[in-house]
Amino acid sequence: MPLRAKIFIAVTSALGIFLFAESMRHWAPRDYLFLSAFLLLSLLASGLKVVLPGINISMSANFLFILLGVLELSPGETMLLGCASTAAQCFWKMYRPAKPVRILFNVFSMMAPTVWCCSWVYRHSGPIFGNSLPLMVMATGTSYFLINTLPIAAIISLTEKRAFRETWSQCYFWSFPYYLAGAGLVVIVHFVNRSIGWQTPLLVMPVVYWIYRSYRLYLAHLEDEKRHVGEIAELHLRTIEALALAIDAKDHITHEHLQRVKIYATEIGKELGLPPDSLEALRAASILHDIGKLAVPEHIISKPGKLTPEEFEKMKSHPAVGAEILRRVKFPYPVVPVVRHHHEKWDGSGYPDGLTGENIPIGARILSAVDCMDALASDRQYRRALPLEEALKYVVSLAGKEFDPQVVEVLQRRYLEMEQLALSAAAPSAEDIANAAELLPIESSATPAAGFELEAAPKVVVAERDFLNSIAAARHEAQMLFELSHDLGNSLSLEDTLSVVSARLRRLVPYDAIVIWILENEVLIPKHVSGDDFRLFSSLSIPVGQGLSGWVVHNRKPILNGNPSVEPGYLNNPSKFSSLRAALSAPLEGINGTVGALSLYRSEADSFNRDHLRIVLAISSKIAMSIENALKYQQAQTSATTDYLTGLPNARSLFLQLDRELARCKRTGATLAVMVCDLDRFKGINDVYGHLEGNKVLHGFAQALRENSREYEYVARMGGDEFVIIVPGLTPEQAKYKAERISELARQTAFSICGKNTLSASVGTAFFLTDGTDAEHLLAQADRRMYMMKGMNRHEPEDILPTPRITLVQ
Repeated sequence: MPLRAKIFIAVTSALGIFLFAESMRHWAPRDYLFLSAFLLLSLLASGLKVVLPGINISMSANFLFILLGVLELSPGETMLLGCASTAAQCFWKMYRPAKPVRILFNVFSMMAPTVWCCSWVYRHSGPIFGNSLPLMVMATGTSYFLINTLPIAAIISLTEKRAFRETWSQCYFWSFPYYLAGAGLVVIVHFVNRSIGWQTPLLVMPVVYWIYRSYRLYLAHLEDEKRHVGEIAELHLRTIEALALAIDAKDHITHEHLQRVKIYATEIGKELGLPPDSLEALRAASILHDIGKLAVPEHIISKPGKLTPEEFEKMKSHPAVGAEILRRVKFPYPVVPVVRHHHEKWDGSGYPDGLTGENIPIGARILSAVDCMDALASDRQYRRALPLEEALKYVVSLAGKEFDPQVVEVLQRRYLEMEQLALSAAAPSAEDIANAAELLPIESSATPAAGFELEAAPKVVVAERDFLNSIAAARHEAQMLFELSHDLGNSLSLEDTLSVVSARLRRLVPYDAIVIWILENEVLIPKHVSGDDFRLFSSLSIPVGQGLSGWVVHNRKPILNGNPSVEPGYLNNPSKFSSLRAALSAPLEGINGTVGALSLYRSEADSFNRDHLRIVLAISSKIAMSIENALKYQQAQTSATTDYLTGLPNARSLFLQLDRELARCKRTGATLAVMVCDLDRFKGINDVYGHLEGNKVLHGFAQALRENSREYEYVARMGGDEFVIIVPGLTPEQAKYKAERISELARQTAFSICGKNTLSASVGTAFFLTDGTDAEHLLAQADRRMYMMKGMNRHEPEDILPTPRITLVQ
């Protein structure tokens, strides 16, 4: 019990004891039988009591006999009558023994002053009312009502921290007509008593019982209705609590967190003297304050790290969306302002409305500080919980900046006590939810905890949106991102990967053109182009650091609503025209660095918003990793079919191509020549100049062969210094000339690298149908003829260009 309540009881009890003693000092009973009858009736009437709704206080029918005693008995007799019946009321029909302090208060703090004042008013009000008995009794009944109810309201206010005036008016003022009606009944009994005799009150007892019984049944009916309404409301609120818990589970919020926040917030609200409506609203808001996260995509809520500016802007919408949801529920307590403003800050840097100081609802100020401290003291997937003392220190350090200093002071003083209450709390409960406030646009903004500031994009104001559309959009976004991630993981083909990105992304971010640039040797190459200006974009090649996409890759930052015309070579030609006016570009950061850029273009100026940028940034890393995997797969495929030294197709690729060409020739009847080439005296180059020079000769000769071959001719390295050329439609005369040209290329290559004519080439040719119809027979025949030529060239002197001796063997 608070100290003030103890002092109040002590003072009023001392006064009551004094008045009781003073009344008994003038004890002068006139008729003991009359007194005994009245005492018996008042004791019986004290058992006819009903519990007042809203408080744990009972009211009995002994009021009638005490008031009648004021008229019929002496002050001492009336004092004894009132105190005795009140003491009996404390024990009669009680489920558990009354505490001594309760008996002391009821008998001496409340009843003794009441009886004394009623006797005094009755004796001294005659001259005022012209000795009119009805008016004198009315005044006495009114004084009984005031002196009897005001102390009770005062002690309830002190012990439960409720407003005195509100407690008295709600719990007692409604019963004032009962006291006036009782005063009228006492006047009638008094007149009858004077006419018939003092036994008349005995006949009043059945009437009193009938009144008590009717009133008790009426209160019981009201209590049943109230209990039923309470159960329905409790069921309703528990359903909402379960919904809030399910929603908060997306943010890895636990049931214990909700209950702890509710207990902390409620206790601080009581300490600050919040009225009942505000206290009930605070209880409900502490459970439902994050219901607006329904409109935030789950990948943002569950992100195991700091949010980007765009993700933070999306997260900032949840207080306004939550307020809009609760506004439509229309509960009787002002929850909506608390939910809407629980992220406002004392210095005005919060959101959604940028309120400052005491302009922020007190419930929102309490919830803001409590929610922050408990969030820091709770485990999250991206960090461990801080000790409670450290979490409190952080909140205290922001008092006067982000949090109300008065709230922080209470939290700092009572946090250990409130923590014990939270630990001992059992079942969850939620209370009534509030009236509504209009959903306004979010205009204020705060810098997120980490990330970069978008240099090339203006600040975007989050406009009002229907909360149902917000929730639907969040679900759609989550589904699309899931499907995109799934599809990206199912393809290793670079072309297929980029096509998937293009198709899926259009359903999340509308665009008129898309270009996915791949970084190759510090130049951006358009690997995938779709939409408007296809040919224009396909012809571009952008150096890193130049243009819009080059700037994005060089600085590793996105651009929102940039100008497409700044791309190098895009619109610097007066003959070119494009309707595209806005660009959104983001770097594609892979595991091993930047792999390129994703650029979207639209015809309307400033048509991309931060939601679009947030989505692109959310998937850019997944796209980059898929591109890296596709490029590695492409490289592996190339390595499996390409000779590393010369860059020509290897033997495996040769056989595959030869099989395809032979199948075509069999199908169409076309001719085909297979030429096998071997470098003469190549071993001497390795012996004299070393293998590095020999490798240079092989690489140079391979490049010369490729450059001097037509597009439809296929040049491959068979192995060592042996090369194969597949030439469709080659005649024997043309084969002879081509062999001479190949030998000349070998000589020129050796001379350019070694400075001497040390090399020549032996070439053997085989023809489809004439020498065979499959790859093995054709290569074997060409190889045999090549070795015949090598034998003829073997005795040529080194450093002298021999006359080619090329014999076409058929």
